[in-house]
Amino acid sequence: MRNAFGGLYVRNVYDILKERGFVAQVTDEKLVREAVSKPITCYIGFDPTAKSLHIGSLLPIMSLAHMQRQGHRPLAVVGGGTALVGDPSGKDEARPVMTREEIESNAEGIKKQLSQFIEFSDGKALMVNNADWLVPLNYIEFLREIGRHFSVNRMLAAESYRQRLETGLSFLEFNYMLLQAYDFWYLSQHYDCVLQMGGNDQWGNILAGADLTRRLDGRDIHGLTFPLITTAEGSKMGKTNRGTVWLDRDMTSPYEYYQYWVNVDDRDVKRFLAYFTFLPIEEIEELTRQEGEGLRKAKEVLAYEATEICHGQDEAQKARSGARQLFGQKVIDDLSAIPTYPIASADLEKGVEAYLLFYSTGLCKTKSQARRLISQGGAYINGNRIPSYETIIDASYLENKTISLRAGKKSFRIITVHDSEAG
Repeated sequence: MRNAFGGLYVRNVYDILKERGFVAQVTDEKLVREAVSKPITCYIGFDPTAKSLHIGSLLPIMSLAHMQRQGHRPLAVVGGGTALVGDPSGKDEARPVMTREEIESNAEGIKKQLSQFIEFSDGKALMVNNADWLVPLNYIEFLREIGRHFSVNRMLAAESYRQRLETGLSFLEFNYMLLQAYDFWYLSQHYDCVLQMGGNDQWGNILAGADLTRRLDGRDIHGLTFPLITTAEGSKMGKTNRGTVWLDRDMTSPYEYYQYWVNVDDRDVKRFLAYFTFLPIEEIEELTRQEGEGLRKAKEVLAYEATEICHGQDEAQKARSGARQLFGQKVIDDLSAIPTYPIASADLEKGVEAYLLFYSTGLCKTKSQARRLISQGGAYINGNRIPSYETIIDASYLENKTISLRAGKKSFRIITVHDSEAG
């Protein structure tokens, strides 16, 4: 049997996902493993409430990529209909209600990003929008045909609802589980989808869909959830002191994306290589055999592989080259991969206080943060520590017509100079 890419179907994808740490909960391990022993259709829903997905969505995306590589057909379901209601899972308060136009615009961006990870040509994967079947529903008919299969007591026992009861759960959000369960049933009917996957906070919704399908059709369909990832420090995946790490290159540049991965905590390297690259487990074991300084190569491999998957080989190579030059403090010939900040030659001639420059370039969110960073010895110019936040940065700091700024160990900016009149 050959997979979607023409290669031989060798391993059961459930074993691959489990070996790499993807499996948190599964409806029935034996039945799921048996189901994926032959090509199936599986699905994951993606929330279109932003114009880009972020690193927090990567584990589900990588799972679809693994499924496709082993001959299965992924369905990426954009929640255009459910986003009109809002998922209460993992949220302390209700989300703002979005317009149809906003949701559809975001959905287009999401498909473009997913195309970097999975192949949509020739029906190898499909992207559908649940607004297509949810919006036309007749509410009374929906309540009679679908709502009667749901127990309010059981719904309130679900973690996603229970944690919101104290802060308030709107009736609009209360309908979310019914709609997602209906999605699973609809996809099983129209696309022969037999497996839904998602984050562990979706477990109750996935079970509801499997139960609804069993009640309506007498058919067994399956569910699998992934662990909710935090870093070794306990922070949320993809969050930095400068904000969220997005998959859209216009929101997080390929260089900044590379920098996120190359600077992960030593304790996270091994599992992140298993989650976010396609490297064989044996190679990951070899790369992470050493500790401390010996992990530098493993981090560079993680950063390169993750950036190549998301942004392509050329961008990954440029990001790696730029990072190596910056950390080596060599003359930089190619600035294309590194975030730059233009400054007028006249302004540089006058001179700018160091803390203002770190604030203006975005290396620090506030002026007080910039002062604190410099005072604590965490700010560098051309590889040298800046002695005072009042240090005046002027044209004398130019090296090869640029100035290199660094905040801490991993955030860089290259100052470039332009003619004042040219603006």
